[in-house]
Amino acid sequence: MFEQAFKNIDDVLWKEAGCTTELDYTEQTSWLLFLKYLDGLEQDRADVAALSGKKYTYILSAPFRWESWAAPKGRDGKLDHNKAQTGDDLRDFVDKNLFPYLHGFKQRASGPDTIEYKIGEIFGEIKNKISSGYNLREIIDHIDGLSFRSQKEKHELSALYEEKIKRMGNAGRNGGEYYTPRPLIRAMVKVVDPQIGETIYDGACGSAGFLCESFDHLTSGKLTTKDVKKLQEKTFYGKEKKSLAYVIAIMNLILHGIEAPNILHTNTLTENLADIQEKDRYDIILANPPFGGKERKEVQQNFPIRTGETAYLFLQHFIKMLRAGGRAGVVIKNTFLSNTDNASVSLRKQLLESCTLHTVLDCPGGTFLGAGVKTVVLFFEKGAPTRKIWYYQLDPGRNMGKTNSLNDNDLAEFVTLQKKKPDSDQSWSVDVKTIDKNTYDLSVKNPNGGEVVVHRGPKEIMEEIAALDAESAKVLKKIRELL
Repeated sequence: MFEQAFKNIDDVLWKEAGCTTELDYTEQTSWLLFLKYLDGLEQDRADVAALSGKKYTYILSAPFRWESWAAPKGRDGKLDHNKAQTGDDLRDFVDKNLFPYLHGFKQRASGPDTIEYKIGEIFGEIKNKISSGYNLREIIDHIDGLSFRSQKEKHELSALYEEKIKRMGNAGRNGGEYYTPRPLIRAMVKVVDPQIGETIYDGACGSAGFLCESFDHLTSGKLTTKDVKKLQEKTFYGKEKKSLAYVIAIMNLILHGIEAPNILHTNTLTENLADIQEKDRYDIILANPPFGGKERKEVQQNFPIRTGETAYLFLQHFIKMLRAGGRAGVVIKNTFLSNTDNASVSLRKQLLESCTLHTVLDCPGGTFLGAGVKTVVLFFEKGAPTRKIWYYQLDPGRNMGKTNSLNDNDLAEFVTLQKKKPDSDQSWSVDVKTIDKNTYDLSVKNPNGGEVVVHRGPKEIMEEIAALDAESAKVLKKIRELL
């Protein structure tokens, strides 16, 4: 049911001139799904209040509830076509009345951790791109047919939503920033192994993949009422700079079962590290920060090790945000291990001296579709200097790509071996005493005859970027010809 509905919605969106990419499809589906979810949440809360003999105060005023403007029903439970708006009337109501009303919640909310604030944030950051009120009516009718009030329904819908995010990742370089391969995330979560009562943070959360998988990890066993409340309110925290990613993150967490996600829409790197106090820190950090970006000089002033490389600023942020004894798993490009510039050397030195960098997972090329760089995952604990580093060189035995993407079986051996960190054909340990104290070079050099890592040159990377741009241009040209 859900899969066919999503296909029908995409088919309608394809006819819209303002919706030309998977990113657009996901964005427009997201805000409508959110309002349908909110309607179900309000109905559930009203039912609970009625059973207790109490009166429920609705979040939304009557004219702006789903049942009023999107899907007014008759006594037979079917859509009342006399009351249901369509065409220009529906589009104008959404653009001129609904969105401004919902955006106003940001100013009226009691705080950023409330669902009211999330409503205001979401509808202040996106806009309705469905220009045809008739197409909008058709999409609303499809979404109204969905029900995700039971855990089973939420699970099915969240799986399909994750698939949409994955397709965004496969769509090209711009979409890839929203998607970290879920098998890699699951392996990272298993290694870091968050527990009930620990706080989990991702300061570059994208579509909230790390937080969602952590939620699944923590809810795999039996939970008490106290555990559930803790997971809902005081466990998962994230920050995201980009508007679309923020909206997707909120919707993704809601579909996984978190009613009011603690996700802030902000540029994490504008925070001065000197202002971070113990109360601001977290037990667990799991993240794949953007790399290759450049931050302004005034942003760099917030960090003791100044660099324009976004990923290096995030790594400093994560080290600072981790509590003593806290655990982290962070994706970063593999050149971080060997670059000779002052910032890279200083950051490696800081990491080794302030944290126990116990594991480095070397990921094969193609792990991140369209990224054009190889990556490693750094696993570390804060509070004691590094003495020994265990390396694991992941080799799935095939070329990675859209049709041969990473899967859970590829990472199973790594997750198993990581517990005791033995030597094998693909794993080895390095004593920090043997590391050059002038360069702090941490390069992946398999002494067991594994793959020799050769860093790609700038020319090769630029050629791949040009090829990807050319491919994107061809696709857009075909789409325009069809319209």
